[in-house]
Amino acid sequence: MYQAIRSPPIWREARFGLELAALLRDPVFRGEGVTDGRSQPVLLIPGFLAGDESLRVMGRWLKATGHHPNRTGIRSNVSCSAKAMDRLEHRLEALVERQGQRAAIIGHSRGGTFAKVLAWRRPDLVSGIVTLGCPQNEPLSIHPAVRLQIEALAVLGRLGMPGLFSRACLEGDCCISFWEDLQAEMPRGVGHVAVYSRTDGVVRWQGCLAPGAEHVEVQSSHCGMAVHADVYRVVADSLAAFRRRDARRRPVARAVTPLRSVA
Repeated sequence: MYQAIRSPPIWREARFGLELAALLRDPVFRGEGVTDGRSQPVLLIPGFLAGDESLRVMGRWLKATGHHPNRTGIRSNVSCSAKAMDRLEHRLEALVERQGQRAAIIGHSRGGTFAKVLAWRRPDLVSGIVTLGCPQNEPLSIHPAVRLQIEALAVLGRLGMPGLFSRACLEGDCCISFWEDLQAEMPRGVGHVAVYSRTDGVVRWQGCLAPGAEHVEVQSSHCGMAVHADVYRVVADSLAAFRRRDARRRPVARAVTPLRSVA
C-alpha cells in the first residue's frame, strides 16, 4: 500500500545561528578531548549551492587540532558531477602526495556523494569518509523547495549556462558512472561514517542511511552540521579511527625529487 512521504520541515534550518554560538562555547571547539591529528590530511567538500567558505569554521578547527585540512576550490557546488570528480581527484592526489599518507574526506550534503565516489574509485588515496546529512541512499530525498532549485539549475545548464549541471547529469548518460559508483559498496580498508539528523530541515534522514556505513545520529539542522558541537565530536573520533587503521598499513610513498648535480 502506498504511503505518502512527508517533506522535512525546512523551518528547522533557522537554528543555524544558535548552533554556531553553542559550538563556540563548547569545549570540543577548544580541542578538549580531541586527539592530535598528527598532520592527517583531510579534504573538505561543501554541499549543494555552497562553497568552501561553508566549511571554513570546521577547517580552522581541524587545523587547530593538528590536522591538515584542504579546500576543494569550489565556490558554489552546482557543476556537473563527472567534471567535479575529475577536479577533486586531482586535488586529492596532490594532497596525499604532499602529506605522504591517505587522506580522510568530510563531505557535507552533496559533498558527501562526491566523497563516497572518490573513496570507491581511489581507495589507495582515501582512509575513510565522514558524510554529513548526505542523501547518498536516496540522492533526491530532499525538501521540494530545494528540489525546485535543482530543477531550475538543470534547465539553465541545458540552455548552455557554463559551470552548471544539466538534466543529462541527473537523468541522462552524462554522469551514469557517477550514480553507479555512488551505489557501490565501500572498498575494504576504507572507513565510512554517515552522520544524520531526524531534525534535518532539508534532507529526509532515512536517505542518509547508507548500507555498510556506521550511522551516527545528531540533533542538528542540515546546514548546522557544519558548525554543530556533536558533529565535531563525531568527526574527531572518526578521523582518529581512520588514523589508527592506517597506522597498520604501509605508508604512501612520497615523490622523490632527484638532487641536481653541483658543478
